Amino acid sequence: MKKINPYKIALIFAILFLISSLFFFFSGNTAIAGLLLIAFFISLAIGVRGFKAVKGLSYTIWIFTGVTAAMFFPQYFTTVGDFQFKILIVPLLQIIMFGMGSQMSLDDFTGVIKMPKGVIIGVGAHYLIMPLVAFAISRIFNFPPEIAAGIILIGCVPSGLASNVMSYIAHANLALAVTIGAISTLISPFVTPLLMKLLGGQLIEVNFWSMMLDILNMIILPIVAGFIFNLFNEGKENRRTKIIQLSVFFLIILLTNLVYLKAKHSDVSGFLLAFGKSLGWFYLLPMILALMLRHFLKGDKKLMSQILSLLSMVGIAVIITIITATGRDSLLKVGALLLVTSLLHNLSGYTLGYGVSWLFGMPEKDRRTVAFEVGMQNGGLASGLALQMGKIATVGLAPAIFGPLMNVTGSALASWWRSKPPK
Repeated sequence: MKKINPYKIALIFAILFLISSLFFFFSGNTAIAGLLLIAFFISLAIGVRGFKAVKGLSYTIWIFTGVTAAMFFPQYFTTVGDFQFKILIVPLLQIIMFGMGSQMSLDDFTGVIKMPKGVIIGVGAHYLIMPLVAFAISRIFNFPPEIAAGIILIGCVPSGLASNVMSYIAHANLALAVTIGAISTLISPFVTPLLMKLLGGQLIEVNFWSMMLDILNMIILPIVAGFIFNLFNEGKENRRTKIIQLSVFFLIILLTNLVYLKAKHSDVSGFLLAFGKSLGWFYLLPMILALMLRHFLKGDKKLMSQILSLLSMVGIAVIITIITATGRDSLLKVGALLLVTSLLHNLSGYTLGYGVSWLFGMPEKDRRTVAFEVGMQNGGLASGLALQMGKIATVGLAPAIFGPLMNVTGSALASWWRSKPPK
C-alpha cells in the first residue's frame, strides 16, 4: 500500500480553503472568509515543509497567518480588558536581541581586522543606500507624513538578523556577513537617530537622545546581556579575560544610563535608580540564568540554542501581528501601495548593494553578502522605535510589511544563488 504523504494532503486542503475563502469573500461573508484564509495559510505552512526547495518559506507563511488573523479579527490582537498587547513589543524585541547576543562572541568583530575593505563597504553601503532610497520613495509617493516617516525609519535601522542565514544559504561570505551585521548594529545608537533626524525630521518630531536611548535599551543592552550569558554558560574564558569583558560590559551599561540622564533630564536619584535596574536586568540576571541553565540542562548547548531560536521566531511573528492589528485601518487605506514601495525599497537594496561591491572589485561571495546586508533591515527595531514614539499604528506599518516581505525575497534570491556557486 502506498504511503500517504501528509504534506501533499495539507497542500490539497490549502487549495480547498483558498477557493472556499474567495467564495465567501465575494458573497459578502468576510468573517467566514477570514477564518478560511487563516486555515489556508496554516495548511500551506505545514504543506511546504515537505518540499526541500520551499521548506524555508514555512516560517514566513506562519507570519502571513498572523497578519491575516490581525486584519480580519484585529480586536483579538490589540487589547484584553485594559491590557494593550503593544506593550509586549519592546520586551519581545529585547528577548530576540538577547538570543542574538547569546550566540555571539567577540570573535564576530575580528572581521574588521581580517576583512576591513568588505566591512567598510558593507556598513557604508547599508547606511547610505537604504536611507536615501527610503527618502526618495517618501518624496515620490504621496503617503501621509507618519507613514512616510515609517519608510524612512526602516531604511535607517541596522541590517536584519535573517541576512546571515541568507548569506549561508547563498554560499556567500558568512564571516563577512556576521561582522557587517554586528558592526551596523553596534553603531546604530548613533547613526540611526542622526539619519532619522536628517531625513525624517520634517515629517515627524525626532528626539535624537531619546531615540538613542531607546536603541541602547532595546538592542545594545540585551546583546550585552547575551554576551554575559554566553560568557558564563560557555565557561571557556580564563579569569582575567572574564574580568576585562565584564568591566567593558559594566561601562556600556553605565554609558547607557548617562544617555538616560541626558534624554530624560533626570536628577541623580533617577539616574541611580535606572542604573540599578539596568545592572539587575542586563548584568546580574544573565549570570544567574546561565549558571542555572548549565545546572539543569547539563551543558546541552544545542537545546539551549533551539529554545532561544524558537523564542526569537515566535517573538518576531507576535510583534508583526500586533502591529498589523493596531494599524489595520491605515493599512486598508495605503496597504497595497505600501507593499509595492516596500518591495521596491528591498529590491533596490539588493541591487545597489551588489552593484557597489562589484564597482569596488569585491569577489562574488562578498558581493552576495553585501547585497543581503544592505537589502535586509532590522524590522523589529524599527517597530520598537515606532512604539516608543507613540505612533505604532502609522510609523510602524512600513516595518511590519518590510519584515515578512524581505524574508520572501531574501529566501528566493538565496535559493537562486545557491544553484549558481560563486566562481
